[in-house]
Amino acid sequence: MRKYYIDNIRILCILLLFPFHTAMIFNNLGESWYIHSQSKTWATLFIIGVYPWWMSALFALAGISTAYALKKRTAKQYVKERFYKLFIPLLSAIVLIIPVQTYIADLYFNNYKGSYFEHLSIYFTLTDWSGYDGHFTPAHTWFMLYLFVISMVSLPLMIWYKNKKKKLNGSKITMVKILLLFLVILICTPILEIGGKSVGEFAACFLLGYFVLSVEEIQDRLEKYCIPLAIAWVIMIIIRCGMFQMGMSNGLIWDVEQRLLSWVGVLAIVALGKHFLEFNNAFTKYFAPAAFPIYFFHQSIIVIVGYIIIRHVHGTLIQYVSIVAISFVLTIFMYEICRKIVIARLLFGIKKR
Repeated sequence: MRKYYIDNIRILCILLLFPFHTAMIFNNLGESWYIHSQSKTWATLFIIGVYPWWMSALFALAGISTAYALKKRTAKQYVKERFYKLFIPLLSAIVLIIPVQTYIADLYFNNYKGSYFEHLSIYFTLTDWSGYDGHFTPAHTWFMLYLFVISMVSLPLMIWYKNKKKKLNGSKITMVKILLLFLVILICTPILEIGGKSVGEFAACFLLGYFVLSVEEIQDRLEKYCIPLAIAWVIMIIIRCGMFQMGMSNGLIWDVEQRLLSWVGVLAIVALGKHFLEFNNAFTKYFAPAAFPIYFFHQSIIVIVGYIIIRHVHGTLIQYVSIVAISFVLTIFMYEICRKIVIARLLFGIKKR
């Protein structure tokens, strides 16, 4: 039986991309991003409060979905599905979608005078992977790259567990034990940390989703505690923002709080989703197959729209709202165009309706 609340949580996380990445244009983290307007504390606190649990939730949801997928698919079918849904769109985005972000970064910060096509020779050279200087970057598709690598490397372990007769007994796993699993994420974080994004950390979230959060008894227990988990989640976001404001944004306490917030956020999201989002309506039917294509398209469109808006519109709040709204509409428009073209569907993993 399909878990529609998993689809709905994923959709909401994907839609959160628009306000989150637009906020990056206004951050005061010392990160200029691809374009930059005035630095605003509210934008930075939004980023600080959202990022720890948001990306972890996407990986955990992928792990849960994999557990259900492998009940119906062979390993070969799963690899094929990952290849067409993640790997081909990843390569397509790196070649066709992402270069415009680095081109605009060069225009905005370095007064680059060449054409877009001339800039490709700069894009396909490597510096620090960020792309903020106009050079190569996977940009936002790092998530797809990590997810593809993690799912492929973890597949033998997942298949072994799938065929194992004795599985995790969810009825014996208390809430205290579930909460303490944040230590797994904390311990794995130093593994392959690239540009501030840890393969180990997100692999831990993915595998905890697969082995733990996919268990029905554990999902039921989380739902029972959905309100306390939600309260704890909000409190920890407030604590994190307060720590940042007080200059405590580094060190062991900061790192521990981030991983605890990450895990509590994931648990709260799953709990609230199971309690409130188990439905399949027109919203779910439209956005469930659109989620990953939207992910691939959205950031380049935000950068293009933002580049135009911040040069011609005054007032940061108006800029922010305009970029979010226009980028969302144009991304949906882009998706609608691509899903009508056979080659575009193949390149960006879009299912035919």
